[in-house]
Amino acid sequence: MEDNDRVNGDLNANMRCQSTGDPQLDKAVHQWLTWDRNRWTRAQLDSLIAAGHLDELRSRLCSRMSFGTAGLRAPMGAGFNRINDLTVIQSTQGLYSHLCRYFPDLSSRGLVVGFDTRGQEESGCSSERLAKLTAAVMLSREVSVHLFSSFVPTPYVPYAVKKLGAAAGVMITASHNPKEDNGYKVYWSNGAQIASPHDKEILRSIEEELEPWSASCWDEDLVDHSSLRTDPLTQINSCYMDELASLCFHRELNSSCPLKFVHSSFHGVGHVFIQQAFQVFGFAPPIPVPEQKDPDPNFSSVRCPNPEEGESVLKLSLLLAEKENARIVLATDPDADRLAVAENSDGCGWKVFTGNELAALLGWWMFFNWKESHPDPADTQNVHMLATTVSSKILQAFARIEGFHFEETLPGFKWIGNKIHELSKTGQRVIFAFEESIGFLCGSMVPEKDGVSSAVVVAEMAAYLHNKNLMLNQQLDNIYQTYGYHVSKTSYVICNDPPTIQKIFSRIRNFDGDGSYPKTCGGIQIVHVRDVTTGYDSSRPDLRSVLPVSRSSQMITFTLQNGVVATLRTSGTEPKIKYYTEFCAAPGKSEVCRLEEELQKVTAALLDKFLEPEKNNLIRRLV
Repeated sequence: MEDNDRVNGDLNANMRCQSTGDPQLDKAVHQWLTWDRNRWTRAQLDSLIAAGHLDELRSRLCSRMSFGTAGLRAPMGAGFNRINDLTVIQSTQGLYSHLCRYFPDLSSRGLVVGFDTRGQEESGCSSERLAKLTAAVMLSREVSVHLFSSFVPTPYVPYAVKKLGAAAGVMITASHNPKEDNGYKVYWSNGAQIASPHDKEILRSIEEELEPWSASCWDEDLVDHSSLRTDPLTQINSCYMDELASLCFHRELNSSCPLKFVHSSFHGVGHVFIQQAFQVFGFAPPIPVPEQKDPDPNFSSVRCPNPEEGESVLKLSLLLAEKENARIVLATDPDADRLAVAENSDGCGWKVFTGNELAALLGWWMFFNWKESHPDPADTQNVHMLATTVSSKILQAFARIEGFHFEETLPGFKWIGNKIHELSKTGQRVIFAFEESIGFLCGSMVPEKDGVSSAVVVAEMAAYLHNKNLMLNQQLDNIYQTYGYHVSKTSYVICNDPPTIQKIFSRIRNFDGDGSYPKTCGGIQIVHVRDVTTGYDSSRPDLRSVLPVSRSSQMITFTLQNGVVATLRTSGTEPKIKYYTEFCAAPGKSEVCRLEEELQKVTAALLDKFLEPEKNNLIRRLV
């Protein structure tokens, strides 16, 4: 009886709540206060009710989170569309029900659970606590749980899923999002993030299991005394580092490398793992940025914990590198699945590489070393590289000349991870994959972007090139001379109003009359339009897109007569409209300034004419 009281909540307290005048909202408030056992989030809701903030209450309580390109992600705090104790318990109950339908041996295979270093005092939420509640729900149903005892990089969870043969994995993280956010990322038994139909089926299962099953679901201490809980940290870290050695091709050069490296973990999980990875490759450890090496959920030394923002967020790293005479700066985001790289060009300041430029370097490096160990051209027939469709086409240019296979996927590494699994079933090997938002996978030891392995691979590439009297930027130029210059521009605007986003994309689809897309951009004729949201592709005989239709997000790509490819899409993790443009030149064509001028003209028109930032109150990126 006591358990029921604790699960059902203090109903008298609910009865004392004054009506908001909105029956739907009153029902949602009642449900929340009936089910929630977290005193901080209950207090948040009580204060919103007392202050009469009805719009805020509706925003928090009258809709639910859905799976985007990186699982469930939202601000922490009270509400059904926030990340908190209750929504994580509900999500895990739904995940359990879904897994039961696919895995008769779920109890023995179990679930892997990992977490980053995020936390928020005012909601009583931390990634570690939410991970323990995720485990508690599974343990309450007699399912074994492989819960890491300390924070880990995101790729450790899918790596553990595959290594341990688990049914699935959950990582509690919001990656590089603002400090207010957290997330719930789900991996399937193949190690890849869930995609359709699993995402939709899990959401349905969540909605069928909204009431917490028992008091055990709220017991974060259950993990400490359940015989079904194991800690995979030591085993998985050891296996990962052993397997990482397969990406080391020139250890003898590394051990004598005179280059110095600086590393920032952006107040997240990366420091200790990057140090170990460098040791595996025979390097001296990189110099850590002292203000950023230890976990800090407030990310107190950066305005934004996303190294993709470039030089403005890398200031401490660059200053330390100059002081220490280090040529290369490596920065991993807070969950260590993304990597930013900067190089000091003697006398010319710092070059911060874009995701597309780093992919050109890493793609070249991985194939160069593949060829060294596989001289028979026939071996190349089974080699693949992958990229998301909004990323640079440079790997496609490599593939044309070198004879391996290249494929594109929808944006989001979940599509790449599932494609890797699909190809592996037919004996095909993916040696490199990337997304332009500084997400890279060298080899295929884990079907997820991996900042730890990418960082040490970049270090070895830099050491090898240094031995040849080359810098990374010089080698990038050599690559473009051989395969054609690929000049790209990626940025975004912020839009906090979903109806405005719908209006913008509706206008584009009816730009020149009903059902007619724009015919020009920056004065250049548009020759093809692909709209993945609707499934339309004017370049195909049947006018149907080859990429899967994705109605839950917006994405339109324009191919221009001059060879520029331009894409507009909504972010799957943040309130952003992203835009991507790229000019792909033929090999040997090196009028870079003219290419950049033409690209800038198209990019400006894409932003100003199609998105109309001022008219739509869009916030331009702060550079």
